[in-house]
Formats: sequence, C-alpha cells, structure tokens
Amino acid sequence: VQLQASGGGLVQAGGSLRLSCAASGRTFSSYAMGWFRQAPGKEREFVATINWTGGSTYYADSVKGRFTISRDNAKNTVDLQMNKLKPEDTAVYYCAGGRSRPIATRTYEYDFWGQGTQVTVSS
Repeated sequence: VQLQASGGGLVQAGGSLRLSCAASGRTFSSYAMGWFRQAPGKEREFVATINWTGGSTYYADSVKGRFTISRDNAKNTVDLQMNKLKPEDTAVYYCAGGRSRPIATRTYEYDFWGQGTQVTVSS
C-alpha cells in the first residue's frame, strides 16, 4: 500500500483545513488508518485514528472536538478535517496504515506511511 497525503497549507488561527490521504492497492479497507504530526525538534505524535470500517475513531486530547477523521473505502481515502486551528497545530502531518489493531495510536503499530504535508497556522 502506498499513501499520498495532500491538503496542507498556511492558515490563520481559528481557520480550517482538510487533509486527504489517498491509498493505492486493493486492501485499503483492511487497514486501520491514522494521522500523526511532527513539529520541528519534536517527536512524531498521534493525532487521530479510524478503524477498518470507519465505525470507530479515537483522537488525541489536544485535537478532540476540533478535528474529525473519516474514510471512504470505496475511494481508498482517509481525510482529516481540522477546525479551529491553533498555532500549536503547526507541523508536518503524516497519514499511516496498519493491520495490528483496529484502533492504533503508536507509530510502531503502523506499517505504511505517507510522505507528509505541511500545515502552518499563523497567530
């Protein structure tokens, strides 16, 4: 499975962005999908995850209530809608896919990673 993330950009605090991750391959629906982010000088951190069917989601406390993860297995895509953005949301955002668990929050639980898309939130 190959993943291609897109949708990043520059936005003012309080604004919104929608990230999208397109997956190749016919086994997309068997993978849990997640979004992580990495700010300069910091470790990659979990943002959100969604299970194989899209029926279960889980979020980091820092984004709960502002971000929404969704997937379309027919189109092999997973999206991250980001609202009420804050400067501390600035990071490179990565999508990832894994089969180890239906809800996965650790980087080692993911098998495939996209290339990352930059999100910059100005104050």
